[in-house]
Amino acid sequence: MPGSVPANGEATWPKDVGIIALEVYIPSLYVEQSELEQFDGVSAGKYTIGLGQARMGFCSDREDINSLCMTVVQQLMERNCLSYDSIGRLEVGTETIIDKSKSVKSVLMQLFEESGNTDVEGVDTTNACYGGTAALFNAVNWVESSSWDGRYALAVAGDIAVYATGSARPTGGAGAVAMLIGPNAPLAFDRGLRGTHMQHAYDFYKPDMVSEYPVVDGKLSIQCYLSALDRCYSVYRNKTHAQWQREGVDKRFSLADFDYMIFHSPYCKLVQKSLARLLLNDFLSHPNPNTESGLYSGLEAFRDVKAEDTYFDRDVEKAFLKASEEMFEQKTKGSLLVSNQNGNMYTPSVYGCLASVIAQKTPQQLAGQRIGVFSYGSGFAATLYSMRVTQDATPGSALDKMVASLSDLQARLDSRKKVSPAVFADNMKLREETHHLANYTPQGSVDELFPGTWYLTHVDEKHRRQYSRRSHSDDTPLEAGLVNSTTTTTTATTTEHIPSPAKKVPRIPASTAGPGLVTISNGDH
Repeated sequence: MPGSVPANGEATWPKDVGIIALEVYIPSLYVEQSELEQFDGVSAGKYTIGLGQARMGFCSDREDINSLCMTVVQQLMERNCLSYDSIGRLEVGTETIIDKSKSVKSVLMQLFEESGNTDVEGVDTTNACYGGTAALFNAVNWVESSSWDGRYALAVAGDIAVYATGSARPTGGAGAVAMLIGPNAPLAFDRGLRGTHMQHAYDFYKPDMVSEYPVVDGKLSIQCYLSALDRCYSVYRNKTHAQWQREGVDKRFSLADFDYMIFHSPYCKLVQKSLARLLLNDFLSHPNPNTESGLYSGLEAFRDVKAEDTYFDRDVEKAFLKASEEMFEQKTKGSLLVSNQNGNMYTPSVYGCLASVIAQKTPQQLAGQRIGVFSYGSGFAATLYSMRVTQDATPGSALDKMVASLSDLQARLDSRKKVSPAVFADNMKLREETHHLANYTPQGSVDELFPGTWYLTHVDEKHRRQYSRRSHSDDTPLEAGLVNSTTTTTTATTTEHIPSPAKKVPRIPASTAGPGLVTISNGDH
């Protein structure tokens, strides 16, 4: 039995617990940042070069946090031909709060109704952009615990990042990510290697319960982010050194030990600075760095600086940005696809970066690689951790399937509809005026949504929200709670199902609904 102690008395862990499947949902509308610069009357390049952002995705009033999460969960289940019976835990990380009591997780249970599966642990977790990571850690911990019943866990991260008119507005975005968690995963967590830092600060917060907009101290927010990165990296390195010592390995940990390094991305330029920041940490902690040649060439002048004095030191920043250019190109730049094209998704941000890496590499290029992950949420909470990619890159392997499922990520981004900055501003104004309205029917176009997207149809006089799903075949919308077993998806190309981790979990039968279509059955009850 999962979680039990074997007869020999030695406790065992499920092997290679981590991410088995990953799905990203990005809204269908976007605005060009270069056009937004002109519309806002700022200098050319302020958003595109200064922030490193090309496009910003956004939602009309037809989408809210519930609909985003329903969409991404159902897409993950359909793309991977999973039964809702096979899920034993589902937790949502979000800071987009539309109800101070009822969780997004409870709304997602509508998707489980036909399966009859109500035995699903987990609720919502909130701390700015860190909630998705907390949900992911809880899912991994559940699988590795005595509470695990042999089924999969789902960790969902979703948010709508919007700002009042002003300098922060171009750092918005929207989206959701769903991750299937279990043993024998192609992305397995390095056990015991998490460096966490938690501290109280008012760098970014949302005290106004009737507004979607945050209160932001921009300079303090950057300082908190970079100081958390320093602390987390130090703790992570110390834990790695301790683990290596126990294994008889005598070496220093550095950025070179990560094949990829991804970050929570409020905007792309901060990520580039963050990688340079880690190189600064390596340099300052090195007992005898070579400043005559190689990676640290020409950095001797910064040998005695204190990290806490350099958050806004332009000379240090410039020097280490230059020194880390090649490393950035190799380890981090590719992770910024979604961030650059869609903006800051808050809780899903760093996992959009993970999806970006996977989408642009082959299974053979990813096999055996180590991925460093830095997650940050204002207020503030942060963790740096790592994952190992499986060595198995053979056709049909779990890694091969994951890469295949994300291979159309660029095409999805390119298929969105561009709108003018004026239309974007009108949408923001409409959201501002209708946020938390009762007895309200959204005005946004359903036809502009991607097929398979859940959307808000009405908020009644008691603030109860009703949803429908835009059909893949553009026929009659599917009502929430009435998802049937003939729902089809054009993205699935095989009827082979991912098996549940434990044999006792019901599995869906393989059946074909027609050429190119897959029947999704939720089990027999």
